[in-house]
Amino acid sequence: MRLSDYDVHLFDLDGTLVDAEWSYTREVFDGVGDRIGREFTDREAEVLCHGLGGARTEILLEWGVDPDAFWTAFDEVEDPTARAEATYLHDDAARVLDHLDHLDDADTPTGLVTHCQQFLAGPVLDRLDLADRFDTVVCCTDETGWKPDPEPVELAMRQLGVDPATHRGYYAGDGASDVGAAWNAGLDAVHVERVGHEHRGRCVLGDWRVQRLDELV
Repeated sequence: MRLSDYDVHLFDLDGTLVDAEWSYTREVFDGVGDRIGREFTDREAEVLCHGLGGARTEILLEWGVDPDAFWTAFDEVEDPTARAEATYLHDDAARVLDHLDHLDDADTPTGLVTHCQQFLAGPVLDRLDLADRFDTVVCCTDETGWKPDPEPVELAMRQLGVDPATHRGYYAGDGASDVGAAWNAGLDAVHVERVGHEHRGRCVLGDWRVQRLDELV
């Protein structure tokens, strides 16, 4: 795969381009646990943060946790300023974004489709000077649907003014839901495996599978 072979570049955010320091993640799950009366182990927090076991709603139900109560508490606990300060850009992601900036076709559309909510994504992108790197940012909601539903990706493409029938594009993410969203929207899927297949407990397929995004450069 060569990035220059594509004319639409779409990315997931958390776990793909950026990640939060573990100390912040641990603090958030402690706060959520206090609110819903259920402690979360380090492994459980990691599973939910990185989608290691598949769909998060199904995982929560298996653990006997009400998904609505969990996500409500999660949004209440997360602090935009603290989250932004704890978030870092992966060096391989920075290299890919720099590479895209220097492609010959200056009009190559680049977008972000993320489950991260707008009140968190905005401060993160601003702090890391990423906001201007994307032509559109779609934060999933109940209205847009959630990956692997193709609608958030399709919305991003509509906002970019592109059509998978006439443009060759890909969507890169770190979870199985990202791969599903790409395929359901008619795009190639790039899966970046940052935690390892053994630790994830499964192998996520994709058109392209990498451990670092700059393997695509």
